Amino acid sequence: MTTHIPKILVVDDTRANLVAMRHLLADCGAELVEASSGNEALSRCIDQQFALILLDVNMPDMDGFEVAGLLADAEQLRDTPVIFVTAAYADDLNRLKGYRSGAVDYIAKPINDVILQSKVRVFLELHAARMQLQQTLEELSSRNEQLHKEIAERQRVEAKVRHQATHDMLTGLPNRVLFHDRLREAMQHSARGESSFALVLVDIDGFKAVNDTHGHPAGDALLQAISARLNNHVRSEDTVARLGGDEFALIFEDVAGTAPLLQRCQDICDMLAQPYPLQSQRGAFTAHISASVGVAVWHEGIDSDESLIQAADRAMYQAKENGKNGCVLSSF
Repeated sequence: MTTHIPKILVVDDTRANLVAMRHLLADCGAELVEASSGNEALSRCIDQQFALILLDVNMPDMDGFEVAGLLADAEQLRDTPVIFVTAAYADDLNRLKGYRSGAVDYIAKPINDVILQSKVRVFLELHAARMQLQQTLEELSSRNEQLHKEIAERQRVEAKVRHQATHDMLTGLPNRVLFHDRLREAMQHSARGESSFALVLVDIDGFKAVNDTHGHPAGDALLQAISARLNNHVRSEDTVARLGGDEFALIFEDVAGTAPLLQRCQDICDMLAQPYPLQSQRGAFTAHISASVGVAVWHEGIDSDESLIQAADRAMYQAKENGKNGCVLSSF
């Protein structure tokens, strides 16, 4: 815990009184700062922080009541305790005026050294306790801020791990794990009569030749370009996933009929068959590939996601046998 020497401001327009106060408080454990007028006292308070102010009431130009009132009006100074030092209060009305001005106590002149030292010690102890509490609160605030940062970082890492566990590292598309979750979810919705959906398997024809000829980095770039085209070609409620290698899967929600579905799949074939301008270690080149697409529409007779996948897979291989670059609808 950091320690600091507290300061006491002694305000009196009489030099002899300042010297006497310095002598009486020589061993109080605080640094004494002196001011010989109300204006000087206010200036000191602006520049420094005090544990206690010992304020003479009877001063020319600005008396102790005015100084205390101005201190009480200043937000950064109002918590500094003020003890009036005076021989000029003989009645309770004058005491009340002092308290209303912001004083917390009185010390009568001539000063009793035991009373002075006792009261000063109490206020210094209160100041030390307040400083310790403030430092503790600052440390707690700092630790709380650090904890928030640690929690945010932990959440970021956990979110990243969860994303990596369910998404393909190369393309950023959902991987096989997330694909199966989405497929089962679509089946549950359809089983409740909420919608119908279709599973579309896409296998890239000609990818191996690009990969072998131009290298794996070029092959990776081609897969990323294919993924981007697929992702941009579907609706927000649909799913595009990479199952591995050059095989992709799409889940089309809310399928209205086979004719529009087959047209969408043919559009995908045409879109994927467009040239891909890419870079390899040997320079720029243009890749040409095509896609074989198998389509399976869910119906109530399908009892598992694997059955639907197998149906779409058979249709995809039929598309390959038909000459590739086309789509086939599974007949189950």
